[in-house]
Amino acid sequence: MELLSRFFRKPRQSFFLFGPRGTGKSTWLKQHFSDAVVIDLLAPEVFRRFAAHPERLRDIVTGAEGKIIIIDEVQKIPELLDVVHELIEKGSGFQFILTGSSARKLKRTGVDLLAGRAIVKTMHPFMATELDSSFSLTESLQFGLVPLVVASLDPAETLASYVALYLREEVQMEGIVRNIGAFSRFLEAVSFSHGSILNVSEVARECQVKRKTVDNYLAVLDDLLLSFRVPVFARRAKRHLISHPKFYYFDCGIFRSLRPTGPLDSSSEIDGGALEGLVAQHLRAWIAYSSNVCTLSYWRTKSGVEVDFVLYGENTFWAIEVKNSARINSKMLKGLTAFREDYPEARALLLYRGEERLMINDVLCLPCESFLRGLIPNEHLVGG
Repeated sequence: MELLSRFFRKPRQSFFLFGPRGTGKSTWLKQHFSDAVVIDLLAPEVFRRFAAHPERLRDIVTGAEGKIIIIDEVQKIPELLDVVHELIEKGSGFQFILTGSSARKLKRTGVDLLAGRAIVKTMHPFMATELDSSFSLTESLQFGLVPLVVASLDPAETLASYVALYLREEVQMEGIVRNIGAFSRFLEAVSFSHGSILNVSEVARECQVKRKTVDNYLAVLDDLLLSFRVPVFARRAKRHLISHPKFYYFDCGIFRSLRPTGPLDSSSEIDGGALEGLVAQHLRAWIAYSSNVCTLSYWRTKSGVEVDFVLYGENTFWAIEVKNSARINSKMLKGLTAFREDYPEARALLLYRGEERLMINDVLCLPCESFLRGLIPNEHLVGG
């Protein structure tokens, strides 16, 4: 697969580049920093050398001809950050790029991410517009948009082995959880919460573990960047709202891979969760790659009236509902209508699987594929 242009832009100062494995961090760095000195901590001999003597980094910097140093998977040796901090403080003039698939180890060792001397950036799965004509909504809903999977000759097989790779190399080898079997069951059980309100007690019962254990497992997923949670939008609330967040795996293909299926599972239910997750991951990437500060949340009253997503920022206020249906009926507009009663300043958008662009009761209804193809960082949403 040819190198594709990503929306991620090069910061001028030193920066952390976090993102789940397979999202294209190393490929992007090779494309944009081909002359940089690279310290790859996934290489066993390199890891052993710097784990024993982190101060060796000073010698590398002293002898480097360029001004850019990349430390790949920096969380494996957090002590290196002390040396990086020292070199930045001394005004060495070097730009340090520190990549990782987890910030957990850095947090656990008390590292403060260089006290603000380096900014934090994240790499996400592909956005539809990055793939351009190669984007297929049907394939994306089945296999997701992790670049490692998209570029594979056998995406189904690659996707199936992706979680096993994390379990082996991140969770088991690092000793993050003691009972790998219970954690594996948890990964499946929590998949039923994808796109839904997260009920920790229910997940704990399903896994037959304590609630505190599930809380720890959820923290592991968050720290490994394999999941994210969307909070409730409660600004100037006029109704009684629930307080629990919604849970999502970071990529809809990962969700499909982990979600067990059986005779009692309807394909439309799983497809609906995948579609909502696909929109969620696009909105997260759009926010991360844009310069305008914006938050992603959802809205749900205690009586059950809900809006899937609320985008809120200085120049952005959208209420977005996602429906896995080719046709629109009045019930689909109920949540958006209620939200706009409380927040008339908001724009209402319904995404569906049909092909027509419609305006119904002041709600813009768009084909979901068209919306995703038109979602470009630093530009208004389609219809904005």
